[in-house]
Amino acid sequence: MKNVITALLFVGSINFLYSQANTISTNMAGGTRDVFYNIKSNSAGRMLNYDEITGSPYLNKNFSLAKIEGTHESVPVRYNSLKDEIEFQKDGKTMVLPNEETFSKIDIVSPKSVLVRLDTHDDLTGYFFELVNGKNALYKKIKTKFIDVVPATNSYATDRPASFKTLDPVYYIAINEKFVKKPKNEKEIIALIPEKKDAISQFVKSNKIKFNKEEDLVKLVNFLNQ
Repeated sequence: MKNVITALLFVGSINFLYSQANTISTNMAGGTRDVFYNIKSNSAGRMLNYDEITGSPYLNKNFSLAKIEGTHESVPVRYNSLKDEIEFQKDGKTMVLPNEETFSKIDIVSPKSVLVRLDTHDDLTGYFFELVNGKNALYKKIKTKFIDVVPATNSYATDRPASFKTLDPVYYIAINEKFVKKPKNEKEIIALIPEKKDAISQFVKSNKIKFNKEEDLVKLVNFLNQ
């Protein structure tokens, strides 16, 4: 009986440790912190609250339920494309997800989308929307920039208010663990898959693929995965 009790206690301890290791804690030391909804304005000489700024750093201000890789729980999240951060709600608090490899994939239920954390070895390293998954993949980076207040040039004019501007998306095609940033033509793809040169050229030509259109890039990468 003593051995049975000891075994049960051991299993219980393991389950508890597993649960702790796979739960996002709002006071964890790995980088979780409060969200600050403000940004410094040099022109105004003070911090501006998001509500004072035209536009939004969020593609969707509402929180959406998501499964976060590295945990066994689902929490409401939203993506801040100004700060390149994932915000989540738990225990009545809004926090920032630690920028760690552990939490590298966020699978949003509705509207369906997937955010992944990538090291692209450039200034856009961070979170990307995954458009195509597979041996070859397609990712989209969404960035928002802050445009400060523009003071009036004379007494007859008025200040131009601060604003958030969402930039044009930047696409990356991942092939053989290498990234093609802002793909411009088929040559960049063929350089990484030379054995498929003829097939790629034929596909691009017959499907009139435009490398500045998201839907065409999706078609192309899906073809590469066949």
